[in-house]
Amino acid sequence: MEVNIHKAKTHLSQLLERVAMGEEIIIAKAGNPVAKLVPIKRAARKFKLGSAKGKFNVPNDFNDPLPKEIEDLFWK
Repeated sequence: MEVNIHKAKTHLSQLLERVAMGEEIIIAKAGNPVAKLVPIKRAARKFKLGSAKGKFNVPNDFNDPLPKEIEDLFWK
């Protein structure tokens, strides 16, 4: 979407809502593009290996085969 400077100043909060939803807005002066409003891409959270240590326990039988009656449910 392209808007002129007057509309951008008058409706900035509405334009920012649209940008927050992923839209890009071009601001033009006398029909010439001078600026672009774009959403900020948030950096993915970096997880430190082992940061969940002690927060849950893996049961001793975790890798044991499933009981026959439960295994049969997957083959129907």
